[in-house]
Formats: sequence, C-alpha cells, structure tokens
Amino acid sequence: MAQISVNFKRSMGKMKPMHATNNGPSVSPREDGDVTADWRIGANMAEFRAAGIPYARNHDASFFARYGLEHTVDVVAIFPDFDADVNDPASYDFTCTDNYLQAIEMAGTKTFYRLGHRIEHEVKKYGTLPPKDFQKWAEICEHIIRHYTEGWADGFHMDIEYWEIWNEPDLDPDDAQNKRTWGGTKAEFFEFYHIAATHLKSCFPHLKIGGPALASKLDWAEEFLAQLKAPLDFFSWHIYACRVEKMVAKVQAVRALLDKYGFTETESILNEWNYVRGWHGEEMIYSNIQRKALKGAAFVAAAMCDCQRTPLDMLMYYDARPSGWCGMFDFAQLGKCTLKPYFPFYMFNVLYGLGTEVESISDDGDVHVCAAVGESEAALMLNYYNDDDTADEKQVSVELVGFGGDAGTEAEVYLLDDEHDLTLAYKLTFFGERFVWETTVPKHTCYLVKMKKRI
Repeated sequence: MAQISVNFKRSMGKMKPMHATNNGPSVSPREDGDVTADWRIGANMAEFRAAGIPYARNHDASFFARYGLEHTVDVVAIFPDFDADVNDPASYDFTCTDNYLQAIEMAGTKTFYRLGHRIEHEVKKYGTLPPKDFQKWAEICEHIIRHYTEGWADGFHMDIEYWEIWNEPDLDPDDAQNKRTWGGTKAEFFEFYHIAATHLKSCFPHLKIGGPALASKLDWAEEFLAQLKAPLDFFSWHIYACRVEKMVAKVQAVRALLDKYGFTETESILNEWNYVRGWHGEEMIYSNIQRKALKGAAFVAAAMCDCQRTPLDMLMYYDARPSGWCGMFDFAQLGKCTLKPYFPFYMFNVLYGLGTEVESISDDGDVHVCAAVGESEAALMLNYYNDDDTADEKQVSVELVGFGGDAGTEAEVYLLDDEHDLTLAYKLTFFGERFVWETTVPKHTCYLVKMKKRI
C-alpha cells in the first residue's frame, strides 16, 4: 500500500505558479478593438478565468487566427520595416497584439512576453534570421515595452514583468541548413543577447529581462552562462517527456548550472513542457492522443505536484493555443469545451489560492501529492501516474495531520477519471487533528480534497 503523509503545520513556503501556460484565451476579432463586448469573448474565456491561470507566455501566438496570425506579438509583425524610424509610432503596428493582450488581461492572467519570433518550419525564413542591427532591435523592443507598460504610442499601463529574449536559439547546430529558430551562429546569439539584455535592463531596471528559452542542450547553456556578462533575471528552458522524474532531474541540473556560474538569484522557468513519449512515428501519434486524454491529465497533475517541491520558479504548459499540443480545450467544439488535462490547472489553482505549501510525502514514485493551507481552509491534490498502460490500480493510505479541531472538519473529495470531470464524489467529516483516508486508486485517476474547519 502506498503511504502518503501530509502535515499541515509544517510550512514549506509559498505555492508557486506551476499552472501557467503558453498563450491565452481564444477571442473573436473585432475591428473597433472593443474587448468589453460579451459577444466577442471566445468560447473558453470563462474556463480560462476559472482555472486562475497566473501567466500566459505569448510565444507562437502568430500561428492562430483568433490571436491575429502573423500580425501578432512577433517583433517583425509589430515593426515590419526594419529600416523605419525606431522612435516614430507610425513605424509600429500594435493593433492585433493590443487586442490579444487585452484578452489575456480579461482572463485575470498576466502576459509573459516573448520578444522574438515564432518557430519557422517553412522553407523560407523571415523572423528567425538574426537582426541586421542588434542595437536597433533592442531599441525596437524598448518601444514595445514602453507601449505596453508606459502608454507610449497610445498604449497601455499593463503589469507585464517578464520580458524574454528569443526562443530556442540552441535548437539547430551552427552547421544546420534552414534553421528553425535562430538563423545565426551560437557566437552571434551570445553577442545579440548581451546587447539586447543590457539595453533593456538599463531602460527598465524594475522589469525582469531574461531568456533564452533553451530548447534542450545543457552544454550550450553552460557555454552561454560561462561567458555571460549581461543581465539574466530569469533563465527559461524547455523539456518534453513522458516521465515526471526526467523533468525533475532537469530542474535540478539547470539550477545547479545557474548556481555554478554565480546566477544564484536568477529564476529558473520551465516555459515549455508537455507529454511526449517520442517525436516520430507511432510514438508521436500515441503522444498526440494521450496529451488530450486522462493520461495526459495525470501527467500534468503529477508534474505540477512534483515541480512545486523543486527549485523551479515557474512552470508554463505548452500550449493553451488551439493546436495538437493543447490538451486543455476542445477547440473543434465537438463536445465539451474542456478536455481532461484542463482540470489539473483548476485543481492546482485551489492550492495556489490558499498560498502556503505544507509538507506532503509519498513513499511511492507513482503516487504524487501536493498540499496547501490557508487561514481556515486546506486542500490537497493526489494522483496516480505511470507511463506503463498495463499498470494495476494502487491501494493508497493518506494520513492528514495538523488541520482540524474539536468542532470537526468537513472534507469534499472531487474525482477526475474517465467518467468524472472533477465532480464531487463524496463528503467526509472528521474530528481532531489526525485523519487517515484509505482508497483504491486506478491508474491516471486524480483527486482534489478540499477541507474546511467547522466553527
């Protein structure tokens, strides 16, 4: 029997934003730019709000029509003529990006702004080629930031703290043909980042400037960090996997690398991740199916629980944008708006809202738990994930201590499985500060337990 223990009197620090995403809610375009009209709100706005998504990174937004396609977010979309006057508001086209970022704000979510360009799989590259003048590119980004945070060019005063320079410059080696994310060399990127980060941090010392959204290569990262003299408020990186322990191991490796080179105060942000068993053939097909199913939900829940206990500062799921990578929403509108992997975001937000993580321990690597406490309420997430589809059900014993009292504690148990979409399964009442809950957990089943003290 798997043994789980939760001690609500032993604080482990703050709950962290492990339920952030890439991209925001789906919205409908409108020529007058009015984002307040109810008819304009996309089909998943209410669900996005309900999940309490704390941050939405806007990378790859220009793939999606409702965000504005190639007119959105990317630097070459906002500043289409690189030879234009960087100080002239007429040189910029903010319209579609304005529309999109306002929609993210409507959802109660903060934008995490990726400065750069989407990945380009096409035969000809446009925005992933190195800018012909690195300093001018930095000044263009300065004006983009001023537009969204200081009101420049009829702009806004949005609370956007994270500004990320580029995406996956390490994806293709220097000698590759038709590179997908950074068309230059590694050395050129190092120079580019130095110029851009130094300029932007000098203009906005109160904002967080970082990057480079590392695709996978830690040896590349080590070279980058070893030579870096520019600001690095956060280090962003990516991993796709089918085993949560692989994610956790990389979290530890990235933190160790940052500390090794003196970046002890630099945040570590995993801002692309999802379920992938393999990148080709049958394994890719399988991954695409499971990413939207209960197994994908269990993987998401397990990753959130385990990463909360690591030296990771933020976890950002790829992707809330309607695509093969989105397990959260059914954008085909053939059934319910939400798919199974949506619900762990809602579940984790319950813990996030309580504020304080408490000690939770599992002696079984397949049973994942995380718990939090507030002033008079507490909650825990529990789930069983194993990539082996033949795995049997598990007997689980959960010991809860340190929450409750003589008047009693009411507990509500919500269930996520093939038949239930986080529906209330049953209620419990217990007395005193210790309670043991035993249950049989089928593979990939998830629970949310909410507790409240009686007065």
